[in-house]
Amino acid sequence: MPYAINQGIRIHYQVEGEGPPLVLQHGLFWSMKGWSRVGYVDALRTNYRLILIDARGHGASDKPHDEAAYTLPQHVGDIVAVLDALDLPKAHFWGYSMGGLFGFGMAKYAAERVNSLIIGGAHPYGRRLPAASRPDGTDPEAFVGAFLQRMGLNRAALSPAEEAELFDNDFLALAAALLDWPSLEDILPAMTMPCLVYAGELDGAFPQVEACVEQLPRGSFVSIPGVNHPEAFYRADLVLPHAMKFLQAVVEG
Repeated sequence: MPYAINQGIRIHYQVEGEGPPLVLQHGLFWSMKGWSRVGYVDALRTNYRLILIDARGHGASDKPHDEAAYTLPQHVGDIVAVLDALDLPKAHFWGYSMGGLFGFGMAKYAAERVNSLIIGGAHPYGRRLPAASRPDGTDPEAFVGAFLQRMGLNRAALSPAEEAELFDNDFLALAAALLDWPSLEDILPAMTMPCLVYAGELDGAFPQVEACVEQLPRGSFVSIPGVNHPEAFYRADLVLPHAMKFLQAVVEG
């Protein structure tokens, strides 16, 4: 099982396929396995060298319980450490939700390592969570319940596999990772790499996600119809045609 090391923290990654390198970064609560489970890896691996990364606190990566371990520069450092371990000076980057925020972080702290960005369900305008959305991690049921409420999801609508994946977590690590995020709005005009930004039209953050594209020099926006925040990841059939068209244009351009 391959790992990269960033300041003593082990970051698990996996490589699939051949072609131009493309980092895939998952969202909070999930792991790299989601990209395979819902069909992204099978669709992309024939044309791209996929670099799937378990964010710290998730999957098979280390899971510190200290909030100080989860700043955005550290997350960016984890991605850079994986690229370094693979001797890759640059890669395309695709992140969803928390992973999308990491994409803005890459643009701010490691833009020289990015060929292009695909950012789904994330915006750069900062996040401040109310106390009710910040369980301390000692009660997994309460943590999952708060997460589902924030996402506007009904637990009964989850498949057994989705529910099992939610509970297969270190909740003290997730509680530490659930930080307020600073605004990165200042970086938007300097993001000169090609950018595709998308969100489900029923995502509560849709207006902010759409608005940020207006400040991107080479940005485009796609609305995914009829889906909420999690569904805009699960519905790979709706997302992949836009992403693959974008990537093909960037690679061939």
